[in-house]
Parts: sequence; structure tokens; C-alpha cells
Amino acid sequence: MSDRYGTFVQSPVGNKIAKNLGLPLPAVLDRFELGQKLVRGSVLFGAASGTDQSLSQSIARILVDVHAEVYASDAEDVQKVLAEAGVETKSATGHDEKYKVLLFDASNIKTTDELEQLYEFFHPVARQVAASGRVIVVGRPPESCDTIEYATVQRSLEGFVRSVGKEFKRGITAQLIYVEQGAEANLDSTLRFFTSARSAYVSGQVVRIGTGESVDVDWTQPLAGTTVMVTGASRGIGEAIARVLAREGAHVICLDVPQQQADLQQVAGQISGSTLLVDITADDAGEKIAEAAKKRGGLDAIIHNAGVTRDKTLAKMDEKQWNMVININLASIAKVNQYLFDHDVLNEHARIVCVSSISGIAGNLGQTNYATSKAGVIGLVEATAKQLADSHQTINAVAPGFIETQMTAAIPLAVREAGRRMNSMSQGGLPIDVAETIAWLATPASGGLNGNIVRVCGQSLLGA
Repeated sequence: MSDRYGTFVQSPVGNKIAKNLGLPLPAVLDRFELGQKLVRGSVLFGAASGTDQSLSQSIARILVDVHAEVYASDAEDVQKVLAEAGVETKSATGHDEKYKVLLFDASNIKTTDELEQLYEFFHPVARQVAASGRVIVVGRPPESCDTIEYATVQRSLEGFVRSVGKEFKRGITAQLIYVEQGAEANLDSTLRFFTSARSAYVSGQVVRIGTGESVDVDWTQPLAGTTVMVTGASRGIGEAIARVLAREGAHVICLDVPQQQADLQQVAGQISGSTLLVDITADDAGEKIAEAAKKRGGLDAIIHNAGVTRDKTLAKMDEKQWNMVININLASIAKVNQYLFDHDVLNEHARIVCVSSISGIAGNLGQTNYATSKAGVIGLVEATAKQLADSHQTINAVAPGFIETQMTAAIPLAVREAGRRMNSMSQGGLPIDVAETIAWLATPASGGLNGNIVRVCGQSLLGA
């Protein structure tokens, strides 16, 4: 589905009109392409001064691995950490070119006075971020901090990052990554995702990395040798998920209802995957999924994408519309997961990724059934994450905002335009944006991610 307004404002005439009238100016977003460098430009790295350099050391190691062009602040601590990691750096002093990534380790900010270091790093370069650039702040989870003031200032980083995401425009994203003490080695997959074009439509997010066990991967195909199941894979977001996971090296079992057999076989055939025709609300759905998975040695990941909408105001909604949405979007996931746990279908480092929605976070007019189901998915993820805390398995969710699909194409024009523009990117996302985010959460290298809800919404103005 084309965004005619977004195309119009990219033209010289359209751009001028939009600027003069104060209309939204959606930028063309950089998205991942095979063969491109992970970081398509230079990185400016800085850190708050302090005695604990473990996070900066982890960041420096990753910058070496991705062959980034690194500029550094003049702080002695920063220079030393980068030099010890073997990072060849350039001085940021006098550099007036654009940076693709601004990366700041704020983990040593422990007092309100020290918050000034955040300002001192970002203020001089706020206008030096390239289009589709990345702003990333790394800190410690407030709930793990050992003093009230330390927890206070680490929590304040959320307000900073979310404001930057709304200020910088031009497709620039801003993220906050909280890393537990001792979990520094688990930063790789998340930092790679957020510095890359894979995270084009993800902004204003707070991600928590814990001490779960991550698996070393070949970063050219991080899902190589894995078996992944995607529900609702015949079209739309599900099809995009299946294609991206296959691109990353996974064998994808594409699941959908029998009515979608032709489309499902076409998708699976094009990615060298396999098909499974199952109604996920059926009593034997878990058994059939387990049977198909065990033929391939169990599941390394399952992506719960299948879902429906039946929009009506509560007063006009009949019982069938309510029950259908709850059963498909929520109850089926809980039942399938329980069956997979009970019958040891999930492999040791298995990843479960659920698709929620910003409707489940903020609610939506005419979607009491849908919002209830998607909020329930978040509850399911949070509760299951606690259950998995002592294992190597993880569960996370994505919460898409307005994504350009057949479903959103059917929305009335005025509502559709509002959905597109009410975010920091001033545009709708694409199915590939959801798929790239799921691929990050599904990789064996993401063992430190458990219980996260990541919005893929261009930093929607709705919800948290």
C-alpha cells in the first residue's frame, strides 16, 4: 500500500509546501540490504566518568567486531578503553561531519549533578546526526541500583531518550539499553540491531538485558541450523517474518489455516521452508505443532504472529466477535506454549516471540476485544518470562503500531492518515520492520533478552 502523501513531500514542490504549512515531513528510512555494512557511517562514542568500565569495554569490543569508523570524546577513560580493545579512533574535536551513531555509556552516572555529562556529550553534536541516524544510551536497570539517587538518575535516562526521539526527526531513532551487572557479554545482538538499518522503525524503546545465556553465532547468518515456526505465515507480517528468518539461516515451518494453503505453499516454497496447515484454536493444535517440530529435532524458536481483528464498539459487538479475537489472539498462544513446555518440544535455548500491539498498551476505539487480547499477550510474556528465568529459554514480544498491510489498507482514509502521522517518523511502518525486530529477539545470541515488550511503531504518540 503506497503512502501518497509521504511520496509527495519527497518532491521539491511537496517538500516546500509541507514546510510552509507546518505539515509532517516523513523521511525516507534506511532499511537493511544484503551486502551493506552494519553501520553505514561513523560512530561517536562517549562515556560518563567512573570506576566501572565494564560496559564501555563490551561496547568497544563490539565496535571492533563490526569494523565501525569510531570517533571518541576526549575523555581519558574513553580513550583508554577503546585503545585497550584495539579500536582505532579519531578525535571528535573539530569534526563537523555527520555521525550515523551517537553512543553514550551512562552507567556511571550516579548523582543528579552527574547528569550534566549526558548534556555535555549530546548538546554539541545534536545537529550532527545523519538522516536515519541512531542515538543509543546504555545504562543500568534502576531496579538493580544500590542507592536511591543512582536508581533515580538511571530512570531519568528514559525521559531523555524518548524526548530525543521526538526532537531529532529525519528518521533518527533513539533507544535506551539497560544492562544488568554481569550481563555485559549479552550486549552484542542488541547493540548490533539498534546501530543497524534493521531497526529503522523502532524508536523510543527501553530494552533490558539480563544475565541469561547467549549462544555464539555467525553474524552473517545468526539463525543458521535452527528450526523456527511462524504462525499466520501466508501473507502480510507473517510472510515477512518467515522470509527474514529464512534469510538469517533458519528453516522455517510456515503455519496457517487450511484455507490459506495455496499462499502458504508459495511462501514456503520460495524460502525452502515447510508448511503446516493447522487451526491454532483447535484442541489438537499443540499436538500437531509438536509432531511437525519433532521431525526436525524440536523448535529453536516459535513466532506467535497469527491474529485477527473484528472491530466494533462494545455496544455493537456480538459475542462471536469477542470470542473469536480472544481465542485466536490470546488463548491459542497460551495453550500451544503450555503444550510445548509439557512435551519438551522447545530446545534448550529456544526463543518464543509473540506479536502484541500498541492497542494492547494504549487501547483503541472500537477494539475492546483486540486490545484485551493484545494486552493479555503482554501479560503472558511477562508471566512466562519469570517461569523461564532459571532456564536458557526466553520469551519476548513486539508491539507493532501502524504497519502498511492489507488490513490497514481497509481502514477509512482519515483514520489511516492519522495512524500514519501520529508517530515520530510521521509514517507507517512496513511488515519487514516487524520481521527484523523479531529476528533480533529470535536469535540464539539474544539470551539476555527475556520479558521485553518492544514497540515497532516509529515512536507512536499513543501509549508508553
